Amino acid sequence: MKQESSWFLFEGMERIDSPALVVYPDRVKQNIATAIRMVGDVKRLRPHAKTHKSPDLTYLLIQAGIQQFKCSTIAEAEMLAMQGAPDVLLAYQPVGPKIDRFLQLMQLYPNTMFSCLVDNGTSAGALLEKATALRLSISVYLDLDVGMHRTGMKPDDTAVDLFLSLFQREGITVKGLHAYDGHITDPDPLVRKQRVEAAFAPVWKMKSILHKHTNSAVEIIAGGMPSFPILASYPDLVCSPGTFVYWDQSYSEKLSDTPFIPAAVVLSRVVSKPDSNRLTTDLGHKSIASENSLDKRVNWLNATGLTPVGHSEEHFFFTTTETDAFQIGDLLVGLPWHICPTVALYEKVFTVEDGKISGEWKTIARDRTLSL
Repeated sequence: MKQESSWFLFEGMERIDSPALVVYPDRVKQNIATAIRMVGDVKRLRPHAKTHKSPDLTYLLIQAGIQQFKCSTIAEAEMLAMQGAPDVLLAYQPVGPKIDRFLQLMQLYPNTMFSCLVDNGTSAGALLEKATALRLSISVYLDLDVGMHRTGMKPDDTAVDLFLSLFQREGITVKGLHAYDGHITDPDPLVRKQRVEAAFAPVWKMKSILHKHTNSAVEIIAGGMPSFPILASYPDLVCSPGTFVYWDQSYSEKLSDTPFIPAAVVLSRVVSKPDSNRLTTDLGHKSIASENSLDKRVNWLNATGLTPVGHSEEHFFFTTTETDAFQIGDLLVGLPWHICPTVALYEKVFTVEDGKISGEWKTIARDRTLSL
């Protein structure tokens, strides 16, 4: 077993059934304060709700002065509106029934200003047509592809033309540009900075062109977590990191230059020792994000010498040269490698404050629908 450090230990942890997800609100608050300090102005921060999906954490963000939010699903958007978030961007292009649900959100929560992404004229036209029929005015951001090749338009003349054509239409407000650079994750801060600057150079150029044509401010919502330390230094854009609230093992390793701290852990137990050099825990696929290789799913904080050899729905099994150091029932504490999809696996998290269990936070936006 690894020498136990103190921050993740708490009274009564042996009473929590495993697998479980535990959050430390004081550390979350520290991460929120760090993000605000890094960006310099709370008005330049639009945190992404996909990481936490929690009304309670949303409340902490609002208490810290944050007014703008970003999300990926209608349920996340509604969760934010339920908490009184003034400004919510659905960082997704509504298509099909999602258009109707998005417009229903606008009607159900009139005190929240909603916006969404578009990256082509057809989708923007379908959205505008349905909004006009309901006598609603919609706000959108033009989604740009700066190298991830997932969604969005290249920041070129075609994108300029679409922006200007939408800018001139009634019933729609084109608020600005959105660009996500999730493909840039270089551990070397200098290399990461160079790649981010190269990716966004066409975006700055496009903004300048649009300003000349419209004589209006063109807001840019930019980046995710890896580029946040770099883009935070640009005063003319809004940053939208998400993982910073909980942090995880992946970014602890990749972004060692970033001053956030882990604020969430998984609890697991040894449930079997089927062989002389093997043990099995209860941290299955349903309990930890499993899109990465076996060695990049969890980092045990209080155990060493465990080599992952297999993972199934309800079990995670390991070989070890220290079998005698582990007993059935031993409680293992680990940092998820990828916290965002891990959170989505838990309907609630336990909270720990002052070294004791203080309550539970419901992860309500893990559901695809709330009321809509």
